[in-house]
Amino acid sequence: MKKIILLGYMGCGKSTIANKLSQIIQIPFVDLDRKIEEKANLSINAIFEKHGEIYFRKLEHQVFVDLLSSPEIFIIGLGGGTPCYANNHELLNDEGVFSVYLKASIDTLFNRLSTNKSKRPLIAGKSNVEMKEFIATHLFERSFYYNQAQYKVVVDDKTIDVVANDIVAILT
Repeated sequence: MKKIILLGYMGCGKSTIANKLSQIIQIPFVDLDRKIEEKANLSINAIFEKHGEIYFRKLEHQVFVDLLSSPEIFIIGLGGGTPCYANNHELLNDEGVFSVYLKASIDTLFNRLSTNKSKRPLIAGKSNVEMKEFIATHLFERSFYYNQAQYKVVVDDKTIDVVANDIVAILT
């Protein structure tokens, strides 16, 4: 069995799907952001505030590589920006890796993110128009990196169970 990597834009359902997938296939889920927080002994926001984005991206890459080199098998949920920095997108096709891009439309992402905007620093202060434009621009900029994944699963209008089972079907 290979390590399963779930990637995609914030709000696409990486953590939710990873937790469901973990229950179905009995492989533990590891959230990359939580591992970074554990290693730094700081929240992601605090790391950005205290050390800046460059420090965060270096730490993110180091923790990602450490997880990939571990002998354990698990599901790794990446941060939305992880594939876009430090050549992390090249790791999505390593031997021993099964990478899945959870692809969501701008409308799906907007609808999901607008319900808990305050918890997302990147969009917290934006109006609905600004937020939709921000998502569209970001998605366009990141699409090259996201599309380096070995598989794509569209999440629009699908339940958590359906998406998780779509991934299980690809695995088998």
